[in-house]
Amino acid sequence: MRIGMILDKTFPPDPRVENEAVALIENNHQVFLFCLKYGNESANEVINKIYVKRYTSNKLEYKLSALAYTFPFYTNSMSRKIAHFLSENRIEAIHIHDIRIAEAVYKANKKFGLPTVLDLHDNMPEVMKEYPHLQKFPGKQLISPQKWKKKEEEFIAKADKVITVSKEFVEEVQKRTQINNDKIVLVPNTVQRSFYTKAKIENSILDKYKGHFVILYLGDTALRRGLQTAIDSVENLKSKIKNLKLVIVGKSTTDNTLKEQVRDQNLENFVDFEGWQDVSLFPSYIMASDICISPLHRNIQHDVAYANKLFQYMSFSKPVLVSDATAQKNLIDRTKSGLVHKEKNSIDFAEKIVKLYKDPELREQMGKNGKRFIEEEFVWERVSSNLVDVYGEFNINI
Repeated sequence: MRIGMILDKTFPPDPRVENEAVALIENNHQVFLFCLKYGNESANEVINKIYVKRYTSNKLEYKLSALAYTFPFYTNSMSRKIAHFLSENRIEAIHIHDIRIAEAVYKANKKFGLPTVLDLHDNMPEVMKEYPHLQKFPGKQLISPQKWKKKEEEFIAKADKVITVSKEFVEEVQKRTQINNDKIVLVPNTVQRSFYTKAKIENSILDKYKGHFVILYLGDTALRRGLQTAIDSVENLKSKIKNLKLVIVGKSTTDNTLKEQVRDQNLENFVDFEGWQDVSLFPSYIMASDICISPLHRNIQHDVAYANKLFQYMSFSKPVLVSDATAQKNLIDRTKSGLVHKEKNSIDFAEKIVKLYKDPELREQMGKNGKRFIEEEFVWERVSSNLVDVYGEFNINI
């Protein structure tokens, strides 16, 4: 089957998109990826057997994407490009990555009538509520998360199949929209086996943190990710843990807030901001760490979605400390691969870190439990079978 994936961003990188595309290709499908370019990138490229088709965009179009469900400009512009993509590549089924571009896809598809899969990476209307620019003028007046939620429900109804990333997310969508059980499919984010079996280790990173007790965070550093809690805890921990280092690998537009917090508390010697690093370096940072963290704030999105970093941590046998956001709490409790702290509670966070610090055997056992879970249940090569089955059904019906 000729599958057209629609992504309203540049590519690469996007681990979920790439993992899904490769899984389908390995099961005898062809995958064509619609994505955007803002410079001189090649319009056509083959990456891991994915036929990448880049369409020119610009800063204005990017800014208008935030207003996709306020004004029609973005949808109209994208639908023309998507219609060209569908026709030019003789697409037989469409895979939509998240809802921002969904209306443009459905508009373009009116001419073709192709089956559609709506892949919900995030509960985007809920995530949007946390965006800083939606807390003030003019974003607060122009962009309505409630309108986006209504649109999401409209797209869920239109799709032939809906994919979400966690059991909790499946249940939330079913309860909210009353869709049939057989219409929604669980395809979680996790790591490919090669992430931990073929990792190239950068010794300079191991050497940099040798002799330190490293608490590691990987990924998006937006304030909703809870790093203010981790930084607050360092004041408590620095006298209890020899050579403590909180290492933050990632970035966001709110990094200045985190760095100001570190300066105000005179914690510069205990907190390293490494900025965004290539994913190929993640295994080295994980190997250099003692405890890995995901201190998410609780909200509807975080309660129903796992952060992929958890599985990256676990694949290298590292114990994890997570907040009590429902999905990740349930996961860690079930797998016994770490401890859970109360969200936004730096005292509880610090107490759990100290417990793990004082008990190397507990850290080792929890790390082993997490590794076993990945290898036996949750590696990508296992969980992607649900995705493959969706397109198997489409093939039968064509």
